[in-house]
Amino acid sequence: MARSKSSTRWLKEHFDDEYVKLSQKEGYRSRAIYKLKEIQEKDRLITQGMTVVDLGAAPGGWSQYATELVGTKGRVIASDILPIDPLPFVEFIQGDFTEDSILNELLELIGNDKANVVISDMAPNLSGNDAIDQPGSVYLCELALDMSQRILAPGGAMVVKLFQGVGSDQYIEEVKRSFRQVKIRKPKASRARSREVYVVATQYFSTN
Repeated sequence: MARSKSSTRWLKEHFDDEYVKLSQKEGYRSRAIYKLKEIQEKDRLITQGMTVVDLGAAPGGWSQYATELVGTKGRVIASDILPIDPLPFVEFIQGDFTEDSILNELLELIGNDKANVVISDMAPNLSGNDAIDQPGSVYLCELALDMSQRILAPGGAMVVKLFQGVGSDQYIEEVKRSFRQVKIRKPKASRARSREVYVVATQYFSTN
């Protein structure tokens, strides 16, 4: 079956991509790690000994990078509906954390000490129809925020991927009600034509 022009173009762009080449050279699972890496270099969110929770972790690039940052005394706890190949020093739970059983498993694993940082590169399976894709993106961001409010220690941080569009400004305002500082980052590894940005929220305070 012949490839469409658009899929051929995507494949060429993908394999010509400097971040794809770099991830292969440096042994990372995806080009997406360079988005988190740039955010980390600017905002210094993750330090040694921290507990980091990675939501929507597959294929595991962000978790892989986070383990380097937290060191042997820190923890990286990851979750995704999809399986991931095992990663050293990553505690992985497969399943949908909107289901009580998976949520409880995650909460039990995190324990009473709480998490220091929640990271989420989750995105919906894009259909190309903005009326479907945009609400799907915002919904996943809401889930990440809700989880952060459950598990973050005071002063904690959250990084979440958000597609700019209907509902994105309201979401950012919602985040500001739980975090003292909120920045929007567009890492160089985000493709220029993509509407994705990263909400970097720090200094979490409980609103309960």
